[in-house]
Amino acid sequence: MHRLEGIIAKDRNSTYRGGRGGEWQEIKCIQSDGFAIVGYQRSSSAFGNIGALLLAARKEGQLVYVGSVGTGFNAGEALMLRAAMDRRKASAPAVRYTGRRTNLIWIKPTLVAEIEYRAWTHDGKLRHPSYKGLRVVADQAAVYAFE
Repeated sequence: MHRLEGIIAKDRNSTYRGGRGGEWQEIKCIQSDGFAIVGYQRSSSAFGNIGALLLAARKEGQLVYVGSVGTGFNAGEALMLRAAMDRRKASAPAVRYTGRRTNLIWIKPTLVAEIEYRAWTHDGKLRHPSYKGLRVVADQAAVYAFE
């Protein structure tokens, strides 16, 4: 509600003491939503040759680029993702992309990824995203929509 990334809390049974200690805890607010995969960055060193997935959300009936995610998938997941994405290659991007990444492969936005993230940046990109898996139609897979 307040768009905080987290809070700092202290064990209420302890006495106040400045500095770091075991009685202080950082509690992170983690959000999770579905985002359309619109492409990926090719990498020669990463699992499945995927450097990062390019993600999109809905805004006023259109897909808009909301950033990329390059963490959260293991070797098996990356190979499965790569096979699924290679079957959906597109000649043009489904979103307006102004980023600096190179070696991009665009795909049709039919795959929905579950992404955990901390917050949104001032320019509408995901902050600290992490891939958690593919959503399926039977799971009521929905792409995040800006209000």
